Amino acid sequence: MRPFYENFPFFCIFLTMLCGIITTLIHDGKKARYVTIISLFLCAAMNATVFIMTAVKGVNFTYTMGAFPAPWGNELRSGPIEALLATVFCLVINFSLMGGKKDLELDVLPEKKNMYYIMMDLLAASLFALCYTNDMFTGYVFIEINTIAACSIVMAKDCGQTIVATIRYLIMSLVGSGVYLLGISILYSITGHLLMPNLFTAVNDIIFDPQLRYPLAVVAGMICIGLTVKSALFPFHTWLPSAHGSATSSSSAVLSGAVLKGYIILLIKIVCRVFTPRDISYLGAGYILFILGAAAMIYGSIWAVRETHAKRMIAYSSVAQIGYIYLGLGLCTTAGIAAAVFQIIAHAFTKPLLFVSAGGLIDASGHQKKLYYLRGAGWRCPSAGIGFTVGGLSMVGLPLLAGFVTKLVLGQAALAEGIPQWQMITALAAIGISSLLNAWYYLPAILQIWKTEDEPLGPNGEVYSEGRYTPSRPFKVAVACMCLLVLILGCAARPLMNILIQGVGLL
Repeated sequence: MRPFYENFPFFCIFLTMLCGIITTLIHDGKKARYVTIISLFLCAAMNATVFIMTAVKGVNFTYTMGAFPAPWGNELRSGPIEALLATVFCLVINFSLMGGKKDLELDVLPEKKNMYYIMMDLLAASLFALCYTNDMFTGYVFIEINTIAACSIVMAKDCGQTIVATIRYLIMSLVGSGVYLLGISILYSITGHLLMPNLFTAVNDIIFDPQLRYPLAVVAGMICIGLTVKSALFPFHTWLPSAHGSATSSSSAVLSGAVLKGYIILLIKIVCRVFTPRDISYLGAGYILFILGAAAMIYGSIWAVRETHAKRMIAYSSVAQIGYIYLGLGLCTTAGIAAAVFQIIAHAFTKPLLFVSAGGLIDASGHQKKLYYLRGAGWRCPSAGIGFTVGGLSMVGLPLLAGFVTKLVLGQAALAEGIPQWQMITALAAIGISSLLNAWYYLPAILQIWKTEDEPLGPNGEVYSEGRYTPSRPFKVAVACMCLLVLILGCAARPLMNILIQGVGLL
C-alpha cells in the first residue's frame, strides 16, 4: 500500500477547487476570506509534508488519476522541487491577502469580495496543477484557468486603468497560450503522446534524426516562446507594469510572486522531463532563453531607474528578476536550473514583500503613489518601511539576504566547467550591471521613505507627517513573516541548494 502522503498533491488541487465552489455560496466577503486563507494553510501543511518526505528519501512519485493507466490516463508527479514550490505559493498567496487586506477593503466593492476569493481559490488550484501535472495538455488547461483568474484579480479594482491593463494582459496571455497549444499539438502529431514520460522516450528516440531535428526545434521554440510570453520575459513584458502597477496590493503581490512563476515551473519541467537540458541546448532554445534573460536583467532595471511611480518601479524590477530565472535556465546545466529555482523562491517572497509594503507606505501618504510623496512614510508606518527596506536591499544583493544568494549561485553556475566562454562573460556582466542598476533605483527609494528633514507635501499642500499611520495586525504579521523568510533564505541557502540540485536530478 502506498504512503498516504502521496495523495496530498491531488487533495490540494481538489480542496482549492472545492473552496472555489463553496465560496460562490458565501456572499459575505469576510467569511469567504477565512475559507480561502484556512484552505491555503491546510494546503501549505500538506505540500510541506510531501516536500519533507521526498527530500529526506531522495525520491519522487507518480499519482495516477482515475482508473486508466498511462498513456490514456492522467498523472500527477511530485518530487522535492514541485512540493517545495507548491508550499511557497500557498504562503505567498496567504501573506499577500493578509498584507493587502486594507487595500482590498477600499479597492473591491463589498458585493464583489466573495468573487475575488473565488478567483484566488482557482488561481491556487491552477498553480498546484502546474507544479504537479505530468501531462502537457493538462498543463494547457490550467494555464487557461490561471489566466482567467489572474485577469479577474487585476480587474477587481474597478477603474479605467485596471480595465485597460486587464485587456492588455488578456491579449498577450492568449497569444502565449495559443503558441504553446500549437507547439504541443505539433509535438503530439510527431510522437503520439501527451504524458511527459512517454514524450521523453519518444523524443529521445528521434532527437538526432536529421529529418525531425528542425520540427523538434520549432516545437521547442514554440513551447518556450508561449511560456515566456505568459511569464513576461523581455520583450514580451509590455503588459506587466500596467497590470501590476494599477491592481490592488494583494493582486500585485500574487501576480508577481506566484502567477508568473507557475508558467516558468511548467517550462522547467518540460525542459527536464520531456526533452533534456542537453537537448534544449542542442536545438538552440537554451541559447535564446539565456540571451533574453540577460537582456531582461538590464532592460527591466533601466526602466525601473526611470520610473517615479512606486508600484510601477517594483513591476519593472520584476521584469529584471524574471530575467535572472531565464539566465539560469538558459545555461542548461543542473547548477543553472537549481539557481533558477532558487531565484523563483527568493523572488516569490521578496517581491510580494515589496508590493505589500509599498501599499502600506502609499496608504500612510494619503494614497499618493509617486516616490516623491512617500518622503518620511517609513516613520509614519514603520512596519511597511522595514519591509520595503529589507525587500529593496535583497533586490540589490546585500549579503545575508535572499537576493545576494541568487546572484552568487548564478555566478557560480556561469563559472562551472563546460560553460562556453561567451555565456560566462555575458552572465557575469549581466549580473554585475543589473546589480548596479538595482542599487541605483532601490537605494534612493529606501532613503526617500526614511527622510525627515523636509515635510512631504501632497499636490494640494497636504502634510502627511502629522500622526502615525496604524496598519492592521494581519499586515504586520505578513510583513514580518516575509522579512524572516527572506533572511532565512539568505542565511541558510546551502542546505536548500543541495536539495534543489537533488530535486533537479529527480525531475
